[in-house]
Amino acid sequence: MSAPGRPYYLGLDFSTQQLKVVAVDETLNAVHESNVHFDSELPEYGTKDGVHIHSDGLRVTSPVLMWVKALDIVLEKMRSDGFDFSRVEALSGSGQQHGSVYWKRGASLVLEGLDGGKPLHKLLEGCFAVPDSPVWMDSSTAEQCQRLEEAVGGAQRLADITGSRAYERFTGNQIAKIYQTSPVKYSETERISLVSSFAASLFLGRYAEVDYSDGSGMNLMDIQTKNWAPPCLTATAPHLQAKLGNPVPSTTVLGAVCPYFVSRYGFSADCKVVAFTGDNPGSLAGMRLQEGDVAVSLGTSDTLFLWIKEPKPTVEGHVFCNPVESCAFMALICFKNGSLTRQRVRDESAGGSWDAFSDALRSTSMGNDGNIGIYFDVMEITPPAVGVHRFNKEMSRVASFSRQVDIRALVEGQFMAKRVHAEKLGYKIVPGTKVLATGGASSNSDIVQVLADVFNAPVYTIDTANSACLGSAYRAKHGVEAKRGVSFADAVRHAQEPKLVATPGPGAEQETRTLLSENRPDC
Repeated sequence: MSAPGRPYYLGLDFSTQQLKVVAVDETLNAVHESNVHFDSELPEYGTKDGVHIHSDGLRVTSPVLMWVKALDIVLEKMRSDGFDFSRVEALSGSGQQHGSVYWKRGASLVLEGLDGGKPLHKLLEGCFAVPDSPVWMDSSTAEQCQRLEEAVGGAQRLADITGSRAYERFTGNQIAKIYQTSPVKYSETERISLVSSFAASLFLGRYAEVDYSDGSGMNLMDIQTKNWAPPCLTATAPHLQAKLGNPVPSTTVLGAVCPYFVSRYGFSADCKVVAFTGDNPGSLAGMRLQEGDVAVSLGTSDTLFLWIKEPKPTVEGHVFCNPVESCAFMALICFKNGSLTRQRVRDESAGGSWDAFSDALRSTSMGNDGNIGIYFDVMEITPPAVGVHRFNKEMSRVASFSRQVDIRALVEGQFMAKRVHAEKLGYKIVPGTKVLATGGASSNSDIVQVLADVFNAPVYTIDTANSACLGSAYRAKHGVEAKRGVSFADAVRHAQEPKLVATPGPGAEQETRTLLSENRPDC
Protein backbone atom coordinates (compact mmCIF):
# COMPACT_ATOMS: atom_id res chain seq x y z
CA MET A 1 0.00 0.00 0.00
CA SER A 2 1.09 3.53 -0.72
CA ALA A 3 1.80 5.72 2.33
CA PRO A 4 -0.97 8.22 3.20
CA GLY A 5 -0.65 11.49 1.37
CA ARG A 6 2.17 10.38 -0.93
CA PRO A 7 1.76 11.47 -4.58
CA TYR A 8 0.29 9.40 -7.38
CA TYR A 9 1.12 9.54 -11.08
CA LEU A 10 -1.61 8.72 -13.56
CA GLY A 11 -1.12 7.11 -16.96
CA LEU A 12 -3.83 6.68 -19.61
CA ASP A 13 -3.75 4.81 -22.90
CA PHE A 14 -6.35 5.53 -25.58
CA SER A 15 -5.74 2.37 -27.59
CA THR A 16 -7.72 0.92 -30.47
CA GLN A 17 -10.07 -1.29 -28.50
CA GLN A 18 -10.13 0.22 -25.03
CA LEU A 19 -9.15 3.04 -22.72
CA LYS A 20 -6.83 1.91 -19.95
CA VAL A 21 -5.64 3.76 -16.87
CA VAL A 22 -3.03 2.98 -14.23
CA ALA A 23 -1.96 4.96 -11.18
CA VAL A 24 1.44 4.43 -9.57
CA ASP A 25 2.90 5.79 -6.37
CA GLU A 26 6.29 7.48 -6.03
CA THR A 27 8.05 4.09 -5.91
CA LEU A 28 6.22 3.09 -9.12
CA ASN A 29 4.02 0.45 -7.56
CA ALA A 30 0.61 0.26 -9.22
CA VAL A 31 -2.11 1.43 -6.83
CA HIS A 32 -5.06 1.39 -9.22
CA GLU A 33 -5.91 0.00 -12.65
CA SER A 34 -9.09 0.27 -14.68
CA ASN A 35 -10.28 0.14 -18.26
CA VAL A 36 -13.24 0.68 -20.56
CA HIS A 37 -13.73 -1.73 -23.46
CA PHE A 38 -15.30 0.17 -26.35
CA ASP A 39 -17.34 -2.57 -28.04
CA SER A 40 -18.90 -4.03 -24.90
CA GLU A 41 -19.26 -0.93 -22.69
CA LEU A 42 -20.12 1.58 -25.41
CA PRO A 43 -22.26 -0.50 -27.82
CA GLU A 44 -24.21 2.58 -28.95
CA TYR A 45 -21.27 3.57 -31.17
CA GLY A 46 -21.47 0.33 -33.16
CA THR A 47 -17.77 -0.44 -33.33
CA LYS A 48 -16.15 -3.82 -33.89
CA ASP A 49 -12.76 -4.08 -32.21
CA GLY A 50 -13.02 -0.36 -31.56
CA VAL A 51 -13.40 0.76 -35.18
CA HIS A 52 -15.78 1.20 -38.11
CA ILE A 53 -14.59 -0.59 -41.23
CA HIS A 54 -16.30 1.05 -44.20
CA SER A 55 -17.77 -0.68 -47.24
CA ASP A 56 -14.66 -0.27 -49.40
CA GLY A 57 -12.60 -2.16 -46.83
CA LEU A 58 -9.99 0.59 -46.93
CA ARG A 59 -11.48 3.35 -44.79
CA VAL A 60 -11.26 2.63 -41.07
CA THR A 61 -12.45 5.17 -38.50
CA SER A 62 -13.42 5.52 -34.84
CA PRO A 63 -16.04 7.87 -33.30
CA VAL A 64 -14.35 10.71 -31.43
CA LEU A 65 -17.16 11.02 -28.88
CA MET A 66 -16.72 7.33 -28.02
CA TRP A 67 -13.23 8.14 -26.73
CA VAL A 68 -14.62 11.10 -24.76
CA LYS A 69 -17.40 9.04 -23.20
CA ALA A 70 -14.90 6.30 -22.34
CA LEU A 71 -12.97 8.88 -20.31
CA ASP A 72 -16.18 9.83 -18.51
CA ILE A 73 -16.80 6.18 -17.67
CA VAL A 74 -13.30 5.29 -16.51
CA LEU A 75 -13.07 8.31 -14.21
CA GLU A 76 -16.48 7.46 -12.74
CA LYS A 77 -15.26 3.90 -12.14
CA MET A 78 -12.23 5.25 -10.32
CA ARG A 79 -14.36 7.54 -8.20
CA SER A 80 -16.71 4.66 -7.33
CA ASP A 81 -13.69 2.61 -6.26
CA GLY A 82 -12.68 5.38 -3.87
CA PHE A 83 -9.63 6.55 -5.81
CA ASP A 84 -8.24 9.78 -4.32
CA PHE A 85 -7.74 12.08 -7.32
CA SER A 86 -6.35 14.82 -5.05
CA ARG A 87 -3.14 12.82 -4.67
CA VAL A 88 -2.37 12.83 -8.41
CA GLU A 89 0.66 15.08 -8.81
CA ALA A 90 0.88 14.61 -12.57
CA LEU A 91 -0.72 12.68 -15.39
CA SER A 92 0.21 11.79 -18.93
CA GLY A 93 -1.03 9.44 -21.60
CA SER A 94 -0.66 7.77 -24.93
CA GLY A 95 -2.92 7.27 -27.92
CA GLN A 96 -3.00 4.94 -30.87
CA GLN A 97 -0.54 6.41 -33.33
CA HIS A 98 -1.59 8.08 -36.59
CA GLY A 99 -5.22 8.73 -35.62
CA SER A 100 -6.34 12.35 -36.09
CA VAL A 101 -9.08 14.54 -34.57
CA TYR A 102 -10.60 17.59 -36.29
CA TRP A 103 -11.88 20.23 -33.86
CA LYS A 104 -14.60 22.43 -35.33
CA ARG A 105 -14.37 26.22 -35.19
CA GLY A 106 -15.53 27.38 -31.77
CA ALA A 107 -14.53 24.17 -29.98
CA SER A 108 -11.76 25.99 -28.11
CA LEU A 109 -14.36 28.18 -26.41
CA VAL A 110 -16.27 25.08 -25.33
CA LEU A 111 -13.10 23.54 -23.87
CA GLU A 112 -12.35 26.70 -21.92
CA GLY A 113 -15.82 26.78 -20.32
CA LEU A 114 -16.46 23.14 -19.39
CA ASP A 115 -19.25 22.77 -16.85
CA GLY A 116 -18.23 20.37 -14.06
CA GLY A 117 -21.85 19.36 -13.53
CA LYS A 118 -22.11 17.57 -16.88
CA PRO A 119 -20.23 14.67 -18.51
CA LEU A 120 -17.62 15.55 -21.13
CA HIS A 121 -19.28 13.68 -23.98
CA LYS A 122 -22.41 15.81 -23.56
CA LEU A 123 -20.42 19.05 -23.41
CA LEU A 124 -18.39 18.27 -26.53
CA GLU A 125 -21.21 17.19 -28.83
CA GLY A 126 -20.93 19.15 -32.04
CA CYS A 127 -17.28 20.10 -31.46
CA PHE A 128 -15.81 17.95 -34.25
CA ALA A 129 -15.78 18.73 -37.96
CA VAL A 130 -15.10 15.04 -38.67
CA PRO A 131 -17.15 12.93 -36.23
CA ASP A 132 -15.37 9.68 -37.16
CA SER A 133 -11.58 9.95 -36.98
CA PRO A 134 -9.35 8.07 -39.43
CA VAL A 135 -7.14 5.68 -37.47
CA TRP A 136 -4.00 3.62 -38.03
CA MET A 137 -5.86 0.78 -39.74
CA ASP A 138 -6.98 3.07 -42.59
CA SER A 139 -5.36 2.29 -45.96
CA SER A 140 -7.33 4.59 -48.26
CA THR A 141 -4.67 7.24 -48.99
CA ALA A 142 -2.42 5.60 -51.59
CA GLU A 143 -2.93 8.53 -53.96
CA GLN A 144 -1.98 11.08 -51.30
CA CYS A 145 1.13 9.08 -50.36
CA GLN A 146 2.31 9.06 -53.95
CA ARG A 147 1.75 12.81 -54.26
CA LEU A 148 3.66 13.55 -51.07
CA GLU A 149 6.69 11.49 -52.07
CA GLU A 150 6.75 13.07 -55.51
CA ALA A 151 6.48 16.56 -54.02
CA VAL A 152 9.55 16.21 -51.79
CA GLY A 153 11.78 14.24 -54.16
CA GLY A 154 11.00 10.60 -53.58
CA ALA A 155 10.44 8.03 -50.84
CA GLN A 156 13.98 8.10 -49.47
CA ARG A 157 14.02 11.90 -49.35
CA LEU A 158 10.76 11.88 -47.40
CA ALA A 159 12.24 9.30 -45.01
CA ASP A 160 15.35 11.48 -44.57
CA ILE A 161 13.14 14.40 -43.53
CA THR A 162 10.34 12.77 -41.54
CA GLY A 163 11.81 9.41 -40.50
CA SER A 164 9.51 7.35 -42.73
CA ARG A 165 8.49 7.11 -46.36
CA ALA A 166 4.83 7.89 -47.03
CA TYR A 167 2.47 5.44 -45.33
CA GLU A 168 -1.27 5.34 -45.89
CA ARG A 169 -2.05 5.41 -42.17
CA PHE A 170 0.21 8.40 -41.43
CA THR A 171 -1.58 11.57 -40.39
CA GLY A 172 -0.32 13.90 -43.10
CA ASN A 173 -1.76 11.71 -45.82
CA GLN A 174 -5.06 11.41 -43.95
CA ILE A 175 -5.23 15.20 -43.66
CA ALA A 176 -4.51 15.56 -47.39
CA LYS A 177 -7.36 13.21 -48.22
CA ILE A 178 -9.84 15.08 -46.02
CA TYR A 179 -8.79 18.39 -47.59
CA GLN A 180 -9.16 16.98 -51.11
CA THR A 181 -12.40 15.03 -50.62
CA SER A 182 -14.14 17.11 -47.92
CA PRO A 183 -12.88 20.69 -48.31
CA VAL A 184 -15.79 22.13 -46.31
CA LYS A 185 -14.96 19.94 -43.32
CA TYR A 186 -11.33 20.96 -43.62
CA SER A 187 -12.22 24.65 -43.72
CA GLU A 188 -14.45 24.19 -40.65
CA THR A 189 -11.51 22.72 -38.72
CA GLU A 190 -9.69 25.12 -36.39
CA ARG A 191 -7.31 22.57 -34.88
CA ILE A 192 -6.05 19.12 -35.86
CA SER A 193 -4.93 16.89 -33.01
CA LEU A 194 -3.44 13.44 -32.84
CA VAL A 195 -5.30 11.02 -30.59
CA SER A 196 -2.63 11.71 -27.96
CA SER A 197 -2.81 15.50 -28.05
CA PHE A 198 -6.61 15.31 -28.30
CA ALA A 199 -6.72 13.38 -25.02
CA ALA A 200 -4.33 15.85 -23.39
CA SER A 201 -6.58 18.70 -24.56
CA LEU A 202 -9.48 17.26 -22.59
CA PHE A 203 -7.51 17.49 -19.36
CA LEU A 204 -6.06 20.92 -20.12
CA GLY A 205 -9.29 22.57 -21.21
CA ARG A 206 -7.46 23.97 -24.23
CA TYR A 207 -5.69 22.61 -27.28
CA ALA A 208 -2.60 20.61 -26.34
CA GLU A 209 0.48 20.71 -28.52
CA VAL A 210 1.64 17.61 -30.39
CA ASP A 211 4.76 16.12 -28.80
CA TYR A 212 7.93 15.48 -30.80
CA SER A 213 7.68 11.70 -30.63
CA ASP A 214 4.09 11.24 -31.82
CA GLY A 215 4.54 14.16 -34.21
CA SER A 216 7.33 12.28 -35.96
CA GLY A 217 4.80 9.64 -37.02
CA MET A 218 2.87 12.00 -39.29
CA ASN A 219 5.06 12.36 -42.43
CA LEU A 220 5.00 16.09 -41.60
CA MET A 221 7.74 16.80 -39.06
CA ASP A 222 11.47 17.20 -39.68
CA ILE A 223 12.93 14.78 -37.13
CA GLN A 224 16.20 16.72 -36.96
CA THR A 225 14.88 20.26 -36.48
CA LYS A 226 11.77 19.10 -34.56
CA ASN A 227 9.68 21.56 -36.60
CA TRP A 228 7.05 20.97 -39.24
CA ALA A 229 8.74 20.48 -42.62
CA PRO A 230 7.57 23.25 -45.04
CA PRO A 231 7.62 21.08 -48.20
CA CYS A 232 5.50 18.44 -46.47
CA LEU A 233 2.99 21.00 -45.19
CA THR A 234 2.73 22.60 -48.64
CA ALA A 235 2.15 19.23 -50.30
CA THR A 236 -0.56 18.28 -47.78
CA ALA A 237 -3.07 21.12 -47.33
CA PRO A 238 -3.26 24.94 -47.08
CA HIS A 239 -2.97 26.81 -43.76
CA LEU A 240 -1.92 23.56 -42.14
CA GLN A 241 0.67 24.86 -39.70
CA ALA A 242 -1.90 27.12 -38.04
CA LYS A 243 -4.18 24.11 -37.57
CA LEU A 244 -1.40 21.97 -36.08
CA GLY A 245 0.18 24.35 -33.56
CA ASN A 246 3.87 23.91 -32.71
CA PRO A 247 5.38 20.58 -31.63
CA VAL A 248 6.93 20.40 -28.15
CA PRO A 249 9.40 18.10 -26.34
CA SER A 250 7.74 14.96 -25.04
CA THR A 251 8.75 15.80 -21.45
CA THR A 252 6.93 19.16 -21.54
CA VAL A 253 4.60 20.03 -18.69
CA LEU A 254 1.75 21.54 -20.71
CA GLY A 255 0.01 23.08 -17.69
CA ALA A 256 -2.35 22.12 -14.89
CA VAL A 257 -5.62 20.23 -15.20
CA CYS A 258 -8.53 22.52 -15.99
CA PRO A 259 -11.14 23.47 -13.35
CA TYR A 260 -13.59 20.91 -14.76
CA PHE A 261 -11.58 18.00 -13.29
CA VAL A 262 -10.98 19.83 -10.04
CA SER A 263 -14.68 20.42 -9.41
CA ARG A 264 -16.06 17.16 -10.82
CA TYR A 265 -13.50 14.61 -9.56
CA GLY A 266 -11.45 16.40 -6.93
CA PHE A 267 -8.15 16.66 -8.76
CA SER A 268 -5.71 19.09 -7.20
CA ALA A 269 -5.61 22.41 -9.05
CA ASP A 270 -1.83 21.92 -9.14
CA CYS A 271 -1.98 18.53 -10.92
CA LYS A 272 0.34 18.74 -13.93
CA VAL A 273 -0.47 17.52 -17.44
CA VAL A 274 2.65 16.18 -19.15
CA ALA A 275 2.56 16.00 -22.96
CA PHE A 276 0.82 12.85 -24.20
CA THR A 277 2.53 10.72 -26.87
CA GLY A 278 1.88 7.76 -29.16
CA ASP A 279 1.35 4.22 -27.95
CA ASN A 280 4.61 2.92 -29.42
CA PRO A 281 6.72 5.66 -27.81
CA GLY A 282 4.70 5.07 -24.64
CA SER A 283 5.70 1.41 -24.76
CA LEU A 284 9.37 2.35 -25.07
CA ALA A 285 8.97 4.32 -21.84
CA GLY A 286 7.05 1.46 -20.21
CA MET A 287 9.83 -0.98 -21.08
CA ARG A 288 12.39 1.56 -19.80
CA LEU A 289 14.55 1.10 -22.85
CA GLN A 290 17.93 2.86 -22.58
CA GLU A 291 20.52 4.03 -25.07
CA GLY A 292 21.87 1.14 -27.14
CA ASP A 293 19.15 -1.29 -26.05
CA VAL A 294 16.73 -3.12 -28.29
CA ALA A 295 13.30 -4.46 -27.39
CA VAL A 296 11.80 -7.36 -29.33
CA SER A 297 8.09 -8.05 -29.00
CA LEU A 298 7.38 -11.59 -30.15
CA GLY A 299 3.66 -11.75 -30.86
CA THR A 300 1.31 -12.24 -33.79
CA SER A 301 3.44 -9.61 -35.44
CA ASP A 302 7.01 -9.19 -34.23
CA THR A 303 8.04 -5.62 -33.46
CA LEU A 304 11.47 -4.15 -32.85
CA PHE A 305 11.97 -1.03 -30.73
CA LEU A 306 15.38 0.63 -30.78
CA TRP A 307 16.98 3.50 -28.87
CA ILE A 308 19.46 5.15 -31.24
CA LYS A 309 21.55 8.33 -31.33
CA GLU A 310 22.45 8.57 -35.01
CA PRO A 311 19.53 7.32 -37.11
CA LYS A 312 19.77 6.36 -40.74
CA PRO A 313 16.19 6.52 -42.06
CA THR A 314 15.38 4.10 -44.85
CA VAL A 315 12.28 3.28 -46.87
CA GLU A 316 11.77 0.31 -44.55
CA GLY A 317 10.92 0.87 -40.89
CA HIS A 318 10.37 4.12 -38.99
CA VAL A 319 12.48 6.59 -37.04
CA PHE A 320 10.67 8.61 -34.37
CA CYS A 321 11.92 11.16 -31.91
CA ASN A 322 12.64 9.58 -28.55
CA PRO A 323 9.85 10.19 -25.99
CA VAL A 324 12.12 10.40 -22.94
CA GLU A 325 15.23 12.13 -24.33
CA SER A 326 14.71 14.86 -26.91
CA CYS A 327 18.18 14.57 -28.48
CA ALA A 328 17.80 10.84 -29.11
CA PHE A 329 15.63 8.77 -31.44
CA MET A 330 13.70 5.55 -31.44
CA ALA A 331 13.27 3.24 -34.37
CA LEU A 332 10.42 0.84 -34.92
CA ILE A 333 10.23 -2.03 -37.36
CA CYS A 334 7.22 -4.32 -37.64
CA PHE A 335 7.29 -7.84 -39.11
CA LYS A 336 3.98 -9.53 -39.97
CA ASN A 337 5.41 -13.04 -39.97
CA GLY A 338 5.73 -13.62 -36.25
CA SER A 339 4.08 -16.17 -33.98
CA LEU A 340 1.69 -17.57 -36.60
CA THR A 341 4.62 -18.50 -38.82
CA ARG A 342 6.41 -20.07 -35.85
CA GLN A 343 3.27 -22.05 -35.07
CA ARG A 344 2.93 -23.23 -38.67
CA VAL A 345 6.52 -24.55 -38.71
CA ARG A 346 5.97 -26.08 -35.25
CA ASP A 347 2.95 -27.95 -36.61
CA GLU A 348 4.75 -29.16 -39.73
CA SER A 349 8.18 -29.91 -38.28
CA ALA A 350 7.57 -30.60 -34.59
CA GLY A 351 4.22 -32.39 -34.61
CA GLY A 352 2.50 -29.39 -33.06
CA SER A 353 4.65 -29.63 -29.92
CA TRP A 354 6.60 -26.69 -28.51
CA ASP A 355 8.70 -29.17 -26.53
CA ALA A 356 9.75 -30.89 -29.75
CA PHE A 357 10.33 -27.47 -31.31
CA SER A 358 12.69 -26.62 -28.44
CA ASP A 359 14.42 -30.00 -28.71
CA ALA A 360 15.16 -29.22 -32.36
CA LEU A 361 16.75 -25.91 -31.43
CA ARG A 362 18.93 -27.59 -28.80
CA SER A 363 19.95 -30.43 -31.12
CA THR A 364 21.18 -28.15 -33.91
CA SER A 365 24.24 -25.94 -33.70
CA MET A 366 24.43 -22.17 -33.70
CA GLY A 367 24.73 -21.03 -37.32
CA ASN A 368 22.83 -24.12 -38.54
CA ASP A 369 25.88 -25.29 -40.50
CA GLY A 370 25.35 -22.39 -42.90
CA ASN A 371 21.74 -23.21 -43.76
CA ILE A 372 19.49 -20.16 -43.93
CA GLY A 373 15.73 -19.87 -44.31
CA ILE A 374 13.35 -17.01 -45.04
CA TYR A 375 9.75 -17.74 -44.05
CA PHE A 376 7.18 -15.20 -45.20
CA ASP A 377 3.82 -16.97 -45.02
CA VAL A 378 2.04 -13.66 -45.68
CA MET A 379 3.24 -10.55 -47.49
CA GLU A 380 5.89 -9.08 -45.23
CA ILE A 381 6.21 -5.39 -44.40
CA THR A 382 10.00 -5.30 -44.08
CA PRO A 383 10.90 -6.17 -46.81
CA PRO A 384 7.71 -6.36 -48.93
CA ALA A 385 8.05 -9.99 -50.00
CA VAL A 386 6.27 -13.32 -49.63
CA GLY A 387 7.20 -16.99 -49.83
CA VAL A 388 9.48 -19.54 -48.18
CA HIS A 389 13.08 -19.59 -49.38
CA ARG A 390 15.77 -22.01 -48.20
CA PHE A 391 19.52 -21.82 -48.91
CA ASN A 392 22.33 -24.23 -48.03
CA LYS A 393 25.81 -23.19 -46.94
CA GLU A 394 26.83 -22.64 -50.61
CA MET A 395 23.91 -20.20 -50.88
CA SER A 396 22.15 -22.47 -53.36
CA ARG A 397 18.39 -22.79 -53.16
CA VAL A 398 17.10 -26.08 -51.78
CA ALA A 399 13.57 -27.40 -51.71
CA SER A 400 13.57 -28.51 -48.09
CA PHE A 401 15.54 -29.01 -44.90
CA SER A 402 15.39 -31.72 -42.30
CA ARG A 403 12.82 -30.96 -39.61
CA GLN A 404 15.41 -29.89 -37.03
CA VAL A 405 17.31 -27.70 -39.51
CA ASP A 406 14.04 -26.17 -40.71
CA ILE A 407 13.11 -25.07 -37.18
CA ARG A 408 16.51 -23.48 -36.47
CA ALA A 409 16.54 -21.85 -39.91
CA LEU A 410 13.17 -20.27 -39.15
CA VAL A 411 14.13 -18.85 -35.76
CA GLU A 412 17.63 -17.74 -36.76
CA GLY A 413 16.27 -16.26 -39.98
CA GLN A 414 13.62 -14.24 -38.16
CA PHE A 415 16.15 -12.80 -35.72
CA MET A 416 18.79 -12.17 -38.39
CA ALA A 417 16.23 -10.16 -40.36
CA LYS A 418 15.57 -8.07 -37.26
CA ARG A 419 19.27 -7.40 -36.73
CA VAL A 420 19.88 -6.58 -40.40
CA HIS A 421 17.11 -4.01 -40.57
CA ALA A 422 18.00 -2.58 -37.16
CA GLU A 423 21.56 -1.97 -38.34
CA LYS A 424 20.28 -0.35 -41.52
CA LEU A 425 18.45 2.19 -39.34
CA GLY A 426 21.61 2.98 -37.36
CA TYR A 427 21.53 0.45 -34.51
CA LYS A 428 24.93 -0.64 -33.21
CA ILE A 429 25.73 -3.43 -30.80
CA VAL A 430 28.13 -2.09 -28.19
CA PRO A 431 29.37 -3.38 -24.83
CA GLY A 432 26.50 -3.17 -22.39
CA THR A 433 23.79 -3.57 -25.03
CA LYS A 434 20.87 -5.62 -23.81
CA VAL A 435 17.83 -7.08 -25.51
CA LEU A 436 14.43 -6.88 -23.80
CA ALA A 437 12.14 -9.67 -24.99
CA THR A 438 8.37 -9.49 -24.54
CA GLY A 439 5.37 -11.29 -25.97
CA GLY A 440 4.34 -14.93 -25.94
CA ALA A 441 7.47 -16.47 -27.47
CA SER A 442 9.71 -14.72 -24.92
CA SER A 443 8.71 -17.42 -22.42
CA ASN A 444 10.46 -20.08 -24.54
CA SER A 445 14.04 -20.29 -23.23
CA ASP A 446 15.38 -21.92 -26.40
CA ILE A 447 13.93 -19.26 -28.68
CA VAL A 448 15.38 -16.45 -26.57
CA GLN A 449 18.75 -18.24 -26.55
CA VAL A 450 18.81 -17.94 -30.34
CA LEU A 451 17.88 -14.27 -29.96
CA ALA A 452 20.86 -13.75 -27.62
CA ASP A 453 23.19 -15.50 -30.04
CA VAL A 454 22.06 -13.58 -33.13
CA PHE A 455 22.27 -10.19 -31.41
CA ASN A 456 25.37 -11.20 -29.41
CA ALA A 457 23.81 -9.61 -26.36
CA PRO A 458 22.16 -10.76 -23.13
CA VAL A 459 18.39 -11.12 -23.26
CA TYR A 460 16.11 -10.00 -20.45
CA THR A 461 12.39 -10.42 -20.08
CA ILE A 462 10.08 -7.87 -18.51
CA ASP A 463 6.40 -7.91 -17.67
CA THR A 464 5.07 -5.26 -20.04
CA ALA A 465 1.34 -5.85 -19.78
CA ASN A 466 -0.18 -2.48 -20.63
CA SER A 467 3.31 -1.11 -21.30
CA ALA A 468 2.06 2.06 -23.03
CA CYS A 469 -0.25 2.83 -20.10
CA LEU A 470 2.46 2.15 -17.54
CA GLY A 471 4.93 4.15 -19.63
CA SER A 472 2.53 7.09 -19.47
CA ALA A 473 2.55 6.99 -15.67
CA TYR A 474 6.36 6.82 -15.71
CA ARG A 475 6.46 9.78 -18.11
CA ALA A 476 4.14 11.78 -15.85
CA LYS A 477 6.60 11.35 -12.99
CA HIS A 478 9.57 12.14 -15.22
CA GLY A 479 7.88 15.22 -16.67
CA VAL A 480 7.67 16.75 -13.19
CA GLU A 481 11.25 15.81 -12.32
CA ALA A 482 12.84 16.63 -15.69
CA LYS A 483 12.69 20.33 -14.86
CA ARG A 484 15.21 19.61 -12.12
CA GLY A 485 17.52 17.85 -14.57
CA VAL A 486 16.51 14.32 -13.52
CA SER A 487 16.96 11.75 -16.30
CA PHE A 488 14.23 9.29 -17.19
CA ALA A 489 16.39 6.40 -15.93
CA ASP A 490 16.74 8.07 -12.54
CA ALA A 491 13.04 8.97 -12.39
CA VAL A 492 12.04 5.31 -12.83
CA ARG A 493 14.90 3.73 -10.88
CA HIS A 494 12.47 2.07 -8.44
CA ALA A 495 10.63 0.16 -11.17
CA GLN A 496 10.94 -3.61 -11.26
CA GLU A 497 14.16 -4.75 -12.90
CA PRO A 498 14.03 -7.04 -15.95
CA LYS A 499 15.10 -10.68 -15.52
CA LEU A 500 18.16 -12.09 -17.30
CA VAL A 501 17.12 -15.18 -19.26
CA ALA A 502 19.87 -15.81 -21.84
CA THR A 503 23.45 -14.85 -22.68
CA PRO A 504 25.16 -15.32 -26.05
CA GLY A 505 27.12 -18.51 -26.50
CA PRO A 506 30.84 -18.64 -27.35
CA GLY A 507 31.51 -17.52 -30.91
CA ALA A 508 28.02 -16.11 -31.37
CA GLU A 509 29.12 -12.90 -33.07
CA GLN A 510 31.37 -14.75 -35.54
CA GLU A 511 28.64 -17.23 -36.43
CA THR A 512 26.12 -14.42 -36.97
CA ARG A 513 28.54 -12.35 -39.04
CA THR A 514 29.26 -15.38 -41.22
CA LEU A 515 25.55 -15.86 -41.86
CA LEU A 516 25.12 -12.13 -42.50
CA SER A 517 27.98 -12.02 -45.00
CA GLU A 518 27.72 -10.39 -48.40
CA ASN A 519 26.55 -13.69 -49.86
CA ARG A 520 23.46 -13.90 -47.69
CA PRO A 521 19.96 -13.71 -49.21
CA ASP A 522 18.08 -10.47 -48.61
CA CYS A 523 16.05 -11.19 -45.47
